[in-house]
Amino acid sequence: MSTVNMDRILNACVTMGASDIHLITNRPPVLRIDGGLRSLETKVLDPDDTTALMKSITPDKNQQELQEEGGTDFGFAFADKCRFRVAIFKQRGVISMVLRLIPFKMLTFDELGLPKICAALCRRPRGLFLVTGPTGSGKTTTLASMINYINENFDRHIVTVEEPIEYYHNHKKSIINQRSVGVDVPSFSEALRRVLRQDPDVILVGEMRDLETIEAAVRAAETGHLVFSTVHTTSAAGTITRLVDVFPVSQQEQIRIQLSSNLIAILSQALCPKATGRGRIAAYEFLVVTPAIANLIRENKTYRIDSSIQTGKKLGMQLLDEHLWKLYDEGIISYEEMIDKARAPGALQDKARAKVESMTGKHKHKKKAAEEELKKHTDIIRTN
Repeated sequence: MSTVNMDRILNACVTMGASDIHLITNRPPVLRIDGGLRSLETKVLDPDDTTALMKSITPDKNQQELQEEGGTDFGFAFADKCRFRVAIFKQRGVISMVLRLIPFKMLTFDELGLPKICAALCRRPRGLFLVTGPTGSGKTTTLASMINYINENFDRHIVTVEEPIEYYHNHKKSIINQRSVGVDVPSFSEALRRVLRQDPDVILVGEMRDLETIEAAVRAAETGHLVFSTVHTTSAAGTITRLVDVFPVSQQEQIRIQLSSNLIAILSQALCPKATGRGRIAAYEFLVVTPAIANLIRENKTYRIDSSIQTGKKLGMQLLDEHLWKLYDEGIISYEEMIDKARAPGALQDKARAKVESMTGKHKHKKKAAEEELKKHTDIIRTN
């Protein structure tokens, strides 16, 4: 395939509203649209095709890394339409590629459906704000919106450390420096070691993936900076446990004390296809660290955090399953999607059954349809 064909694939991704492109041998180009995979009606790719496609967009430095390491990551702009984050790797001795579309347009908090209190938390002068969730759940988009909100509304010096840079930010009311790991700085930990000398107000760490990075991020929050980062966890309480467990046992009490003092919020999210089959929507679990929750963190009682979230609704707090139920109850997501993403699917199944049983006699036809729906999906109920 030629460069022209790569342009056509990139154009198809943009015009069809896809989030990712998969280029692998023995399949045509595949797009991920609303969470599902769809093949383009073009030729099946062979090893020469994927190699040519790779060379058409990959800088020489990354091609060398691919040969030496078996994989490489980078980003590039596609005309004035969007950016793509690219992961290239070898499998069975041939080239495969995955390209993630990064739109230029920043979404607002309302468009993302974020809790209202997020705007107030972004005004905070210091602390640690974590966005968590599995790969592909929209963490990067959420963080980009928060950085853009600060950039538009406050005079701050923002420094981001990413691998690679995904959303590009222009200077607005704030000034912003974006450092790419592997290009501008060798590692996250090295970037964070030096960032405190750069007079930052706000620091974005692309991912807290090791002890050294976590230590540096917490220290930055402790010394008077607002720090944003991501963790690959699926709940607020689980995030705190994961961060503490990274440390040796002898240091775990100290990190609990530091988190209790510096953590301000955890936003855990899951991206769900809409019931209409078009578009996706995020379901959120949201924790705001109150003095009571800080005390639970300090005393290693994270198992009680879920109860505190349930009683903290006036601050915008909610459990993931509560938001999933709301989206299902309003007909925005399907029953099976709610169950699939739920942390306690059995409880939501019982809630859905109780809703069916509460229907009045004049809605018998609706009751029958709902019962059939529940019966149909019983097989997918998981246990914790």
